[in-house]
Amino acid sequence: MVNILKSHTSDNDDVKTAAGNNDARASYIKKLEQVSHMSADDAKQLLLEEVRNDAKRDIAKIIKDSEDEAKLVAHKKAQEILVDAMRHGAIDILAEYTISTIKIQDEEVKGRIIGKEGRNIRSFENVTGVDVDLDEAGIIRLSSFDPVRREIARRSLEILIKDTRIQPVRIEEVVEETRKILEKIMFEEGEKLCHAVGAYNIHPDLIAMLGRFKFRTSYGQNLIIHTLEETKIGMQIAHEIGANVDIVKLGCLFHDIGKVVFDKEGSHVTLGAELLQKYQMPKEVINCVLEHHEDKPFSSIESVIVYIGDAISGGRPGARHEDYEEYAKRMKDMEAIAKSFTGVDDAYAFEAGRELRVIVNPGKLDDVETTIVAKQIKDEVDRRLIVPGVVRVTAIREFRVSEPKE
Repeated sequence: MVNILKSHTSDNDDVKTAAGNNDARASYIKKLEQVSHMSADDAKQLLLEEVRNDAKRDIAKIIKDSEDEAKLVAHKKAQEILVDAMRHGAIDILAEYTISTIKIQDEEVKGRIIGKEGRNIRSFENVTGVDVDLDEAGIIRLSSFDPVRREIARRSLEILIKDTRIQPVRIEEVVEETRKILEKIMFEEGEKLCHAVGAYNIHPDLIAMLGRFKFRTSYGQNLIIHTLEETKIGMQIAHEIGANVDIVKLGCLFHDIGKVVFDKEGSHVTLGAELLQKYQMPKEVINCVLEHHEDKPFSSIESVIVYIGDAISGGRPGARHEDYEEYAKRMKDMEAIAKSFTGVDDAYAFEAGRELRVIVNPGKLDDVETTIVAKQIKDEVDRRLIVPGVVRVTAIREFRVSEPKE
């Protein structure tokens, strides 16, 4: 009984003590509220806000440090990917440049080629579709925009010179035989290119078009070598970063196929895209072709990879060279075309002829007429000149009035 009473008394004392503590805490809080001129809830909210701000600063610092580290790691990783991709893109094929001249030992050969009253040379030009220049001593020049025609003509002429039987009927026979041989060679070259990168089930017509790359160069770089390099580089990059390797493979393989389309006018980008659409290639592949010169904004990571692969293969030291005489002539011709339009005061070609800036006379052309002239200049340049990529014409019309100082 005594123990029970003691326990009860002890419990009452604890309750009193707790109540006293609560009263003291309440009194302390009340005094703090009077001194700080804010309620306990307001003080609590302010404290929480300070804690949040401190946490935000700590998080921001962690994120900044992480971003810096990620950029450093990403830069090193990107270097490793590109170097490894270029290593995979290394090939052991020697470039074969298209030959458009044939050397002869004596001028008698030219006489046989010309024939009686020029019938042999006329027949040869009609059958092959190339122009024959015999003006230079010891050299026969063959010219044509189609490198395949030029190659057929070169091989045929070499056979005819050795055969010595040069006459219209024989010319037709030799050219036809050479054309069949070359078509077979091109198809085999196209197959080799496709198999080298693991591209199968390609339409035979497209394979034959790829084979034309053997006789086509771009700034001195053979297209088969360029395409093989680019495709291997692009596939490796796609594999490393987890992109669609098949789309990149086909995009790289066909990115320049418009350069061997000679029966239509237009840039190789648009001609290539139209050709792939005809053979129902995937839209993603066609976009890679349309965007590999940045003529359109990139629509996918695969398009960016095709662009990078093209830049690496074409931009490496020794890969390409520019014919400076042709380059200068093309730039001057573009500027001359622009200046021939009424109202144009001056014109300047930039970016290897891909951009043409035109200064118009504001007194002769208004804003609407300036827009029309810019379009007309672009159409005329596309019609008369062969320029890599798409030409952008920028017409500048500026009207200023400056009063003299008194």
